[in-house]
Amino acid sequence: MISLTNSQIGELMGQFLLAGTGTLSFAILFACPRRSLPTCALVGAMGWFVYELCVMLGLDTAAASLLAVIPLTILTRVFAILQKTPVTVFLLSGIFPLVPGAGIYYTAYYFIQGDNALALSNGISTFKVAVALAVGISLVLSIPLPPRHRSG
Repeated sequence: MISLTNSQIGELMGQFLLAGTGTLSFAILFACPRRSLPTCALVGAMGWFVYELCVMLGLDTAAASLLAVIPLTILTRVFAILQKTPVTVFLLSGIFPLVPGAGIYYTAYYFIQGDNALALSNGISTFKVAVALAVGISLVLSIPLPPRHRSG
């Protein structure tokens, strides 16, 4: 049985709201259709929530990223069908919180500073997260959709 303390639940809720706000901002910056903005925010917030929950439960960042991107991608497919919008509208903005931008930055920073050991360490962990995201997205998007039934 998994038990979370009140402070952990509060932290998860705060992270959910902040991730939704960040994703919404990114969706506005990418000029997503206005009607899809709340859904974009929900997708990003949900992905980050799952990621943070996995990290709290002790998973490493690559495993947590993989487990977070799977429900995120499922949500993007569902919302794309419901709103008759391309999957990329929700996927590009929703994956924003999970992209390892800090890892890429620190890899380049340590490389420029001449600290090759730290650059390599950060680069490998960043690469693992990027591969986990790509694999999770590919797994979900490779599942075929059921045929549509047309009336009349």
